[in-house]
Amino acid sequence: MAITAQDVKTLREQTGAGMMDCKKALQEVNGDFQEALDFLKKQGLANAEKKGSRIAAEGLVFTKINGSEAVLLELNCETDFVAKNDDFLKLGDKLADQVLAAKPANVDEVLKLDLEGESIQEKINSLIAVIGEKISLRRFEVVTSTDGGNISIYNHQGGKIAVLTEISGDKITDEVGKNIGMQIAAMSPRYIDKSEVSTADLEQEKAMFLEQMKDSGKPAEILEKIVVGKLDKFAGEMSLLQQPYVKDMGGKNKVQDYLKEVDSAAKVIQFIRYEVGEGIEKRQDDFAEEVAKMAK
Repeated sequence: MAITAQDVKTLREQTGAGMMDCKKALQEVNGDFQEALDFLKKQGLANAEKKGSRIAAEGLVFTKINGSEAVLLELNCETDFVAKNDDFLKLGDKLADQVLAAKPANVDEVLKLDLEGESIQEKINSLIAVIGEKISLRRFEVVTSTDGGNISIYNHQGGKIAVLTEISGDKITDEVGKNIGMQIAAMSPRYIDKSEVSTADLEQEKAMFLEQMKDSGKPAEILEKIVVGKLDKFAGEMSLLQQPYVKDMGGKNKVQDYLKEVDSAAKVIQFIRYEVGEGIEKRQDDFAEEVAKMAK
């Protein structure tokens, strides 16, 4: 039976597997779609371990809030195409629920949890088998509010970036939390207040500034004053409260000014920012080459 490009496209849409894998599966079973699905699963399970060394830097951050508790969880895959797959989305959603309920200590404990009669690792392997890509649970964070803080979550680009904030104050609403979450998503602060910036970070910046100005010809005492100013600016840029508030179109207010307007007693207790694939060297796909290979 002749296998058409439309057949391959249909199978890929149903499974999320790669085009070449779908083409091979259909050829092996003479075009029978159900048998092709079974073939992909068997082949995928056999090769799941081999995929372990592949780069999975795409995916989504899944989030859940249940009263005073919340979770952020990053589930990775190899391509953005798979990150939009319904089965991938359902798995990530179930993992977030399970992690929030069980509160495991680390990823290894998560993978041992039961999910619908199988371990989570087995569930992930089953999806790898069908999709044909490496899928991995990279990290998670479960947070319980403290001191009466209000927990909010802001999701950017459908889960490519997610920010959890906890802010105390009688007038702090979810909208305020999401506004601060948007700020954190856009500006990536590392600290809440510039008084928290580590000595190591300041020393590293100071060394860089001095290296840049070593041939300026300025006296040492002048250089020292310049460095002090630059370090203060650096600390402010790295700190949430001292950053310019992104929703202030006039550019005059800082985040701390916005919070004071909302509630004079407002206090940012903590924040967590997850961005999919940060720190992972992403692979470079050549889609045109993939299509050319399929046509052969």
